[in-house]
Amino acid sequence: MSKIVIIGCGIVGAAIAYELSLITGLDITVIDKNTPASGATGAALGVLMGVISQKQKGRAWRLRSTSLQRYQTLIPELEAKTGMKIPLNHQGIFQLLFTGDNLEKWHKLARFRATEGWDLVIGDRAFVAHHCPHLANEQIIGAVYSPQDGQINPRELTQALVAAATANGVKFQLGVEVQDCIIQPDELATCQSLTTSIGKLEVEQLIISAGLGSTPLTQSLQQGIPIRPVLGQTMKLKLDRSLGNADFQPVITGNDIHLVPLGNDQYWLGATVEFPTETGESIADAQLLEQVMEGAIAFCPELKSATMLETWSGKRPRPEGISAPIIEKLSGYNNVLLATAHYRNGVLLAPATAIEVVQMLGNTILI
Repeated sequence: MSKIVIIGCGIVGAAIAYELSLITGLDITVIDKNTPASGATGAALGVLMGVISQKQKGRAWRLRSTSLQRYQTLIPELEAKTGMKIPLNHQGIFQLLFTGDNLEKWHKLARFRATEGWDLVIGDRAFVAHHCPHLANEQIIGAVYSPQDGQINPRELTQALVAAATANGVKFQLGVEVQDCIIQPDELATCQSLTTSIGKLEVEQLIISAGLGSTPLTQSLQQGIPIRPVLGQTMKLKLDRSLGNADFQPVITGNDIHLVPLGNDQYWLGATVEFPTETGESIADAQLLEQVMEGAIAFCPELKSATMLETWSGKRPRPEGISAPIIEKLSGYNNVLLATAHYRNGVLLAPATAIEVVQMLGNTILI
């Protein structure tokens, strides 16, 4: 059996484990020093901005398109396999347009998407008032509605992926830390095994999907990949009633602020984008979170009466000098693959990343 080890059990690592578990004859082990979805995944809002993104060609759009298509089959597949209900908002994304926004750019995108079977609806102020009467700001000139995008709970999705992969025979070693990599040097080196906190683990194919933890792992392989943390803060709010039309609760986004309906009159709101200080520290700035709240109130005044239930933050892995995400073989190695550094798109791109990893491994894992 081909022995595949995946380091990292965020949503990307879990998605890779699940897709590989659909192939017979593989011995798959996932290692993480923490619990699933405890890193960047656990802090993500899970907004799937695919169709509504401005990406129109190349790798960036291909990954988004592949993920959206796979999500259509993946969610019912996981629910049937595990019996778990994965919270998914099917009501799309409603992106506000403000004075100064380029409407022709959006009309051009809508025409392009239509040629590939994706829908985008562009409306004026009356369109906004009709569909989302709770949104009010003099600077709003209209909105773009993307019914085929949406939002998913990243933590519960990760748990479902782990449960389904486990049912398919994948072994998860959680609370386990990688201490060393045993390398066979050659023109292209081979990682033969890993020394972990619970013993030695043989490796035929190694997949590094550890987010910010990927940098020290690649450094131990003498191929350091620079991935830096970008902190994001979010909050959960409670209102006395649902905003706007109770039967139409899409994700609302405006000025890079996302308002995510959760049901029971609760909403997630986020997120900040906070780069490390000059000394490399990532410190949550409470004032920036207040600015997110103020920005949301500016287009949704009813949020003034909301009660804040909790706040949290997470560090998102952003590569330096390399396009996100990194999905490629590690330079100098014949059996180490990187699937990491998705920055703010880990939830959106997890299914496509998993499919690409399977394709890249190709004949090396087929029995």
